[in-house]
Amino acid sequence: MQLATPGPVVASTADSLRVTFASLSVEEVYGLADDSANGAVVVMSGTVRNNSEGKAVVALEYQAYEPMALEVFKQIAAQIRATWAEATRVVIHHRTGKLAVGEISVLVAVGCPHRAEAFAACQYAIDTLKHNAPIWKKEWWEDGSTSWVSIGSCEDEREVSTVEV
Repeated sequence: MQLATPGPVVASTADSLRVTFASLSVEEVYGLADDSANGAVVVMSGTVRNNSEGKAVVALEYQAYEPMALEVFKQIAAQIRATWAEATRVVIHHRTGKLAVGEISVLVAVGCPHRAEAFAACQYAIDTLKHNAPIWKKEWWEDGSTSWVSIGSCEDEREVSTVEV
C-alpha cells in the first residue's frame, strides 16, 4: 500500500493519545475507539513476555521522552486519517515504568467502517510507533542483569503473511 502524501494534517479531537505510568485497559481503549459509524474496531495489545533472545525476562522498564512521543502519536493519527479517510477514532496508549511479565505495555486501536482498513491502520500505527517514538525499554533478565534497547530496534522487519477468508 502506498501512503498518501497530504498537505498539513492534524489528529482528530476524537483521538486518544497517551503516555502514562498507569495500567492500561483493553476495555477502556476499545470504548475510546468505538463509534456508531464503525463496522470494525481493531485493538493491538503489546504485553511483556517472559523471554527475549533466548533469555528469561522477569520485567521490562519503559522510559519515554513524553512530549516528543506524543507528537509522534499525533503524526501517526494524522497519517491514518490522511490514508484511511473513513477512520473514526485512533487510540494510542503507551506505559512507562517497570512492568512485570504479562502486563500490557502498549495499546493501539483504530475504528473504521470496514475491517480491512481498520487492520491496516492499526498495523501502520504500531509499526510506526515502534520505529519512530522516543521510547526505550530496559530488559530485566532472570540472572539479575539488565539491558537497554530502543523500541525501534526491538523487532526485525518481518514479512506478514495473510490468509484469505
